[in-house]
Amino acid sequence: MNPSDASAGAPAPTQPLTHFDAAGQAHMVDVGAKRETARVAVASGIIRMQASTLALIESGNARKGDVLGVARLAAIMGAKRTSELIPLCHPLALTRVAVDLQIEHAGCAVRCTARAETLGRTGVEMEALTAVQVGLLTVYDMCKAVDRGMTITDVRLLEKHGGKSGDWVAQPGSGPAA
Repeated sequence: MNPSDASAGAPAPTQPLTHFDAAGQAHMVDVGAKRETARVAVASGIIRMQASTLALIESGNARKGDVLGVARLAAIMGAKRTSELIPLCHPLALTRVAVDLQIEHAGCAVRCTARAETLGRTGVEMEALTAVQVGLLTVYDMCKAVDRGMTITDVRLLEKHGGKSGDWVAQPGSGPAA
């Protein structure tokens, strides 16, 4: 198992949390001395729903319009606004955000996968994760009139590249999407 994998049963972290100073006060991490590198993060999540709701999305006949198209734009916008939503997140100049929404008939679900990229001093994991959440929340918002029981689940980081800690890829069979 990858030691940085936060799946159930993983050992507790041995390093202190970086968003707290020596006195235990929350602070924004100083990344000024870090070198700029290409940073990439990929995250994914699912929204499960009734088969009839999925059929409505797939047909393009939802009352509010193109559900997947609007969710894709919302996810990109969410990635761009991450530092406004997460208190200690650095504002980043994103160089790319790509969002893919796929219908999964077998599970009556839509899967959102987001890839965020930048050239900077800190990673883009939060931007990729925020994009996924905002995209899935937008699907919920656009379809809630017909299915209030939709469930957003399995949101997680799939991989990250760049920076001092290097590459990390979720291990097969780990995490909630396993």
